[in-house]
Amino acid sequence: MALAVCVLFDGRSERALRKLWLRIEELGVPTLASHTHGSHHPHLSYVVLLAWDLGAVRAAVEALPDHGPFDLSFDAVATFRRGRVSLVPAVPADLVSRQQAVVQATRATGALVHKHYETGRWLPHSSLATRAQTERLPQVASAVYDVLPLTVRATRAALIDSATGELWPLRNVP
Repeated sequence: MALAVCVLFDGRSERALRKLWLRIEELGVPTLASHTHGSHHPHLSYVVLLAWDLGAVRAAVEALPDHGPFDLSFDAVATFRRGRVSLVPAVPADLVSRQQAVVQATRATGALVHKHYETGRWLPHSSLATRAQTERLPQVASAVYDVLPLTVRATRAALIDSATGELWPLRNVP
């Protein structure tokens, strides 16, 4: 399916996002908690790859500078095509340059970048619901706005195979 280069959150942040997933699930709307293999992690993807060499991608991303942990402040909800609902953060000054460096490094390995993660097209987000029906969007938004604003701490990075949920931790936070 796809390989993503993601930042992952500290324990407090991950618990808050998983609690939000469960709150949305209680409304009868599927979230990442129940999507596909059920092993998803709260995350923000820098890039999603459609074709890749795992070893080459890992080496390329780990060769990037370690910029360390950072905070994200979520205060908005976005809806994407096909019923996807996500949290959208205020963008820290260096987040776009971090993402662009990851895209360039992965592309240099010969990986195929998903069009929505191309430089200039990427919209940072953390996915919540995967298939929300239009008529359920007000309920989902209400549940989300009950917990916003939400500040999370990105503390680590990983490669994640979306088909299996397999995760390969990275030594750095690009």
